[in-house]
Amino acid sequence: MLTPRLVLTAAHVVADCEAPRVIVPGGVGQVRCKVAWARDDDRRCDVALLVAERDLVTEDAAAAFEPLTWGRAYDLRSWPGAQAIGFPHVQRDACGELDTEQVVGTFKPGSNLLSGRHVLDSDHDAPEAPADGGSPWAGMSGSAVFVEGLLAGVVNADPAGWRHGRLTVTPSETLWSEFRFLQECLLAGHKPESRSLMSSRQLEIEAFERRLREYVVEKVGKLTIIGLTLSDGDGETWPLDAAYLSLELTSASRRPAGGFGLPPGEAAGRSVPSPRRAEEALAGQNRVLLRGAAGSGKTTLLQWLATITARGELPPALGHLSGCLPVTLPLRTLIRRGALPQPEEFLAASAGPLAGLPAAQGWATRRLTEGTALLLIDGVDEVPEADRRRTLVWVKDLLAAYPNARFVITTRPSAVREGWLADAGFTELELLPMSRADVTSFIDRWHTAAGQQGDARLRAFRDSLTTAVVAKGDLGRLATNPLMCALICALNRSRKGCLPHGRMELYRAALELLLVRRDRERDVVVGGDGPELEHDQQVALLQKVAYWLIRNGRSEIEWHKAVEILERALPAMPHVAQRGSAEDILRHLVLRSGLLRQPTSGTLDFIHRTFQDYLGAQAAVDEWDFDVLVNNAHDDQWEDVLRMAVGHAPPRARAELLGMLLERGDREEGHRHRLHLLAAACLEHAVMVDPEIRARVEKSAAELVPPRDVEAAKALAGAGRVVLDLLPGPEGLSDEVAHAVVVVATTVSDDRAIPLLARYAAHPSLAVRAQLAWAWDRFDTEHYAEAVIARLSYEDGLAFVVKSRAHEEALERLGGRPEVWQRGQAAGRRD
Repeated sequence: MLTPRLVLTAAHVVADCEAPRVIVPGGVGQVRCKVAWARDDDRRCDVALLVAERDLVTEDAAAAFEPLTWGRAYDLRSWPGAQAIGFPHVQRDACGELDTEQVVGTFKPGSNLLSGRHVLDSDHDAPEAPADGGSPWAGMSGSAVFVEGLLAGVVNADPAGWRHGRLTVTPSETLWSEFRFLQECLLAGHKPESRSLMSSRQLEIEAFERRLREYVVEKVGKLTIIGLTLSDGDGETWPLDAAYLSLELTSASRRPAGGFGLPPGEAAGRSVPSPRRAEEALAGQNRVLLRGAAGSGKTTLLQWLATITARGELPPALGHLSGCLPVTLPLRTLIRRGALPQPEEFLAASAGPLAGLPAAQGWATRRLTEGTALLLIDGVDEVPEADRRRTLVWVKDLLAAYPNARFVITTRPSAVREGWLADAGFTELELLPMSRADVTSFIDRWHTAAGQQGDARLRAFRDSLTTAVVAKGDLGRLATNPLMCALICALNRSRKGCLPHGRMELYRAALELLLVRRDRERDVVVGGDGPELEHDQQVALLQKVAYWLIRNGRSEIEWHKAVEILERALPAMPHVAQRGSAEDILRHLVLRSGLLRQPTSGTLDFIHRTFQDYLGAQAAVDEWDFDVLVNNAHDDQWEDVLRMAVGHAPPRARAELLGMLLERGDREEGHRHRLHLLAAACLEHAVMVDPEIRARVEKSAAELVPPRDVEAAKALAGAGRVVLDLLPGPEGLSDEVAHAVVVVATTVSDDRAIPLLARYAAHPSLAVRAQLAWAWDRFDTEHYAEAVIARLSYEDGLAFVVKSRAHEEALERLGGRPEVWQRGQAAGRRD
């Protein structure tokens, strides 16, 4: 028994029986079970996992039950003293009652290497064979084999030719490679834990791995919550368990395996979103390319994966990662060092203090070969475009050498083309904007971290902000990812509920909060630990560092280079130069600004790439580097810089910059589509634009309407609300184009789009209506229900997606629907 209700046995014992009965000596009698998992392939595996309807043992025995630990052989060393206890038929007494037999012998991993089954050689003679010529060990099948107290396998058979002197065993390693088996164990309450069958070398490795797990949890098991940080550094992190919010992912492929909102068999080949929570989307996946916009939570998701894998606290959906150890490789740091690391350098890159231990030698290579290393490669978008080919070659070399290794790689959507790693078997997933329910949950968690339990004022701020993000459309459109939500929460608290309008104003206010206001509001004495600097002085210096990083395609800068940048800037800032050396000022910016941090003792970076882009864009505008901006506009690393530069620029300069962007697009056919869309997207950040320039931008964008497919739709949606007036109705459009139009309108998620979407509600394409049903959470519940949901036909099996109680109530008022999905799970019929 693995738990009081979970039984491990041989699959051939269960055979085709769907509801076997199990009895435990001294237990509660026969109990009906279901077969949760079984595999009998005649060679490698013969195991079944049974889940009982109730506990198989008494209440006292269940309370005292201690979970088993699995033992895994990592070499061919034989293990004397192994034992299996079963109920062979030969043990029946005169009345035909069974009893136990303890078989003691040597467990031999080196036998049957080709078939994959180990053996247990008995130390004693075999029992007398039965008269019918069967095996004297009949009845031992399904017995657990223990080596030094560890569960090493399950007895399967008495092989011919060995005079009944040995039993074959399905080893635990075989079961640990089965995702479904591990998942069912977790679902049934058994968290599989394993140790090696220990040679002195393995003892050393296990001690090292315990230290590595502890190190990973300590290093990445906390989140920095922007805007929560106190000026003295206290409270800058929060346990990942409390702060992490599982967001929704969808297939980034245009041909997902399953479509959300479509009945079985109808999803294949349709461009329909299939949103699922992160743990569900990653279930069973060994190679994932994860796309997400700036601030969407890509790095946080990797931190969560690293933490739960290191702790061994995986949810059932991620059971296939049981026994793995995470290795986090931040490309932003690694690419700066030149050649990307080889496997034996991974520990130095991810857990440097442990890399010199003797047990670390050969560790990464062994884990990669076994398929028990989880490589978390963060930030392809932070690799300069010229180096991405080199990065791709590096990844494919790793795949060729270690085909069983697990990978999760992150990037911004525009950094690499769709299908960048498709030929290597990678599944592409994309982080979706936060739903309103996610935003509400995030706001509550942020205020919990800030101490709302003991502060009525904080609870009032939480409640007012939760109402505002729903009631105020502009604010709701900003609160679409964890970064923006954190900034909004921080500013709401700091400004006592008076929030800025627009993305640029939000960033500007966040800088003021992080640079000046938080010190003043907490009565922190500025200057006691460095030179006192005003807001504008700090911004000017930070802009120099940010712009250097952008121009050089970097996300990190060496400390001495940052000092030199400030030294060159100080002669033009005599009042600042009088207050200390460049190194003193830089140290003060790191300590007090809340914007810079030190990943290592010798490097600096910004707490988020968005702040780097915002400050660098201002520097580019101040220096009239419009040629530099426009010449790099095709590079995805410069997209946000261009948008923010347009927001920073005064009206005449803004018109000049947009005009240059359009002219380059007109000249260069290969970049025309991208540059004209970028110009349209820049309008979102522009408060005032010359009418002639605005008309030219909108005309260029109109030429890209309607979008031809979902990828084009996502790009067009980046232009924001301006595109809504350009989108056509469904008349005369193909199904694919109609679907793309609906994707644009639902991605922009402005209530102004509802009349247009209502025109598509009767569309014959199931994919179009599935998109409309899924996007309900992005709009006002009642308005969207009346205008769109009520008009959707569902006779062809359309599923309606509900994510809140308000959705459920609205559907009930509409008379219910046959197929309802609740936050990614089928909720059944609601009539």
